[in-house]
Amino acid sequence: MNRFAKYFALMLVGLSLLISGTAIAQDGGLERGAAYIAPLKTELVQALMAGMEEGPLNAIGVCKDQAPAITDSLSKEGVQIGRTSHRLRNPANSAPEWVNPVLESYLDDNSNRAPTLVHLPNDRLGYVEALVTQALCLGCHGQSLAPDVAAQLESLYPEDKATGFDVDDLRGVVWVEFPAATTD
Repeated sequence: MNRFAKYFALMLVGLSLLISGTAIAQDGGLERGAAYIAPLKTELVQALMAGMEEGPLNAIGVCKDQAPAITDSLSKEGVQIGRTSHRLRNPANSAPEWVNPVLESYLDDNSNRAPTLVHLPNDRLGYVEALVTQALCLGCHGQSLAPDVAAQLESLYPEDKATGFDVDDLRGVVWVEFPAATTD
């Protein structure tokens, strides 16, 4: 198996863990939040898998162009979805203020990264889910990057802070804000 095939296989395993790792609690708000986030994770995984077929440099382009488009397409009808991190690659992914305390709590206690429901003003709820660094993430987010990957990231993201991660580090979070009342 060549290097690319091994990397691609690791990516598939890690991404499947990311998709299956959503904890769904008894509370309806947590269930709804997880349901809103699920298509984002699924579509991102599919886009990255397709991008990785042509190598890591192509996958960087997928993250740059397709990930924001996917997020935007799912943010509609009173639902706003996003991704953020304590170490941003793209400043456009800065978190809404209500996400920051949850992100900080995940950083402070890495043993408790369960999805979190936040009651917001104006009869709205927020849901935050941790994204933990998998081995496959290290190709673009690890401590040692291939020279061509490092150069591409420097070109696209000159103020990149999203490197230097290890497996099981908190990479960031996905979040969604939605109406507390259901319209079903």
